[in-house]
Amino acid sequence: MSYALNEVEATAKRAARGAGYDWGLAEEAAKATRWLCAQGLDGAAVLAGLLEAGLAADLPAHVPQGLQAEWRAAAPLCPLAAGAALSDCAARLQSAPLAIAQVAHPAMILPFAAMAARQLGACVTVEGDSFQAVTDGIGLQCEGTLPEMADKLTVRAAGSLANANPSQSRAAPEEAAWAVLNRFAHKTYAPATEESRLLGAGAGLSDND
Repeated sequence: MSYALNEVEATAKRAARGAGYDWGLAEEAAKATRWLCAQGLDGAAVLAGLLEAGLAADLPAHVPQGLQAEWRAAAPLCPLAAGAALSDCAARLQSAPLAIAQVAHPAMILPFAAMAARQLGACVTVEGDSFQAVTDGIGLQCEGTLPEMADKLTVRAAGSLANANPSQSRAAPEEAAWAVLNRFAHKTYAPATEESRLLGAGAGLSDND
């Protein structure tokens, strides 16, 4: 089944919040998921895998300990936290590549690399052991296999977009991944009360007949 990108973004935002991310990172997760889907990748599956990893439960252990030299954390890096830092540090790519160690679900870094590319007005390349991705901020060219864990990523202001993925206006996520997002999103809904159930029933206790 396919979904409009607006629906994907809204569901992703609620899911990330339900998994324990604050609203700021939940919004970043939603935009990143939508961007991946627009590039023809299953952003919903990437986000579902990240949320099920449970990094939000102890986020301080999964953020870069410092933004000098190689970025690493006490535990696998959360790509949302690392991606937000990458956007803030985009100008550094003009002078030297950035190395990021032990990144969980590195596909989620790619939308933030696109943000950096738009800031720089140049292509940004993200390389891992099994893949290379290039973005100009709008399109994406990806070769290889995006893993669930990357031992090391190298991000540099370089590359060219010779064969970008066809852009998509709708997303067709894996059914299981979509169910995961909805399960997390459900945690943000207020539980029904007796009053809300009566109001939802229409007439409530009144009898108009």
